Amino acid sequence: MAENVHTGTSKSAAAPRIPIYALGNSLGLFLLITYLLCVAFDLVFPGQAMYESWLQLLPGFTWLTWPSFLLGLVLSYAYGWYIALVFAPLYNLFAAR
Repeated sequence: MAENVHTGTSKSAAAPRIPIYALGNSLGLFLLITYLLCVAFDLVFPGQAMYESWLQLLPGFTWLTWPSFLLGLVLSYAYGWYIALVFAPLYNLFAAR
């Protein structure tokens, strides 16, 4: 096994892989929590509200009804999974090369 002079690692060592399940749940929960914090911020500081941005980012979202609030939760979590499903396989592909 030959050692790489620059990094101190062997050439035959497998590249680290990103597990899609862990990344999907992590990103989904991160975006869900961020959504909750933004809703709270908009309710506490209505003059600084950002909900106009959500109208473009979250299809079907309107400010603020229970169905719309729940839709925002679901879509935020789904966006995290979308990123994970696209990013992790691409990273794993290029890291393996």
